[in-house]
Order: sequence, then C-alpha cells, then structure tokens
Amino acid sequence: MPKVSKETAAEVQEIGIGTISTEVVDGYEFDFFDLHEEADMSHLLKGLPDDRCTCPHWGYVTRGSVTFTFADHVETFEAGDAFHVPAGHSPATAAGTEYLLISPADQVAEVDEVIQRNLQALQAT
Repeated sequence: MPKVSKETAAEVQEIGIGTISTEVVDGYEFDFFDLHEEADMSHLLKGLPDDRCTCPHWGYVTRGSVTFTFADHVETFEAGDAFHVPAGHSPATAAGTEYLLISPADQVAEVDEVIQRNLQALQAT
C-alpha cells in the first residue's frame, strides 16, 4: 500500500476552524484533521439518518481530544489513543486537536456529500 501523510495528501480543505488533508488509497479515505478551535460538528450531519454519521471510522489522536456522541453513550479519545467508532455517532473536538480518521471511501462519500451541503449553507448565511 502506498503511504499517505498530511503533507502528501491530494486534497487540503480549509474549513475555518482548521484544515482537513485528504487522500483516498485502496478504497479507504484518510483524513488528517488539524483543528485550531473547539468544534461540535453535529450540525454538519443534519439530513443523515438520526442526524448522525452513518459510516464507521478508525483513527488515531496525535494532539488534543475528540469525542463521539452516540444515542446511548459518549466516548472520548485523547492524544495517543487509537480508536474505532461504529456508525451512529456525532463528533466534537477540543481546540488544538489533531487526529487521523480512516473510513471506507464508498460509505464516507455519502456522509461527505451531506457535510459539504451543510457547510455551503452555513457559508451562505
């Protein structure tokens, strides 16, 4: 498998509160999040079933913390933690958080489409 890093990712998107560097390799999307501000991303998932992410993810936190809220519980991962989260979650991060998120590309594409639509709507207001 070819290697991928934040520096070599094919796409870099500035999202106001930080950047997401993305590369798709062998059917998996690798997203490197570098978030400067605290962020509750639940509003970006509006329109998905139960307004929660429908894709499973694997990841690793290099700095800060990321919290995933499920219908029945909350899980927080901090720097040095590797994780797996199943579908049905909503993410939030502390200011200064960096993490890698690995997702099946076909499943996350549907989620990304809803997120992009919600981001465009926010920018239009």
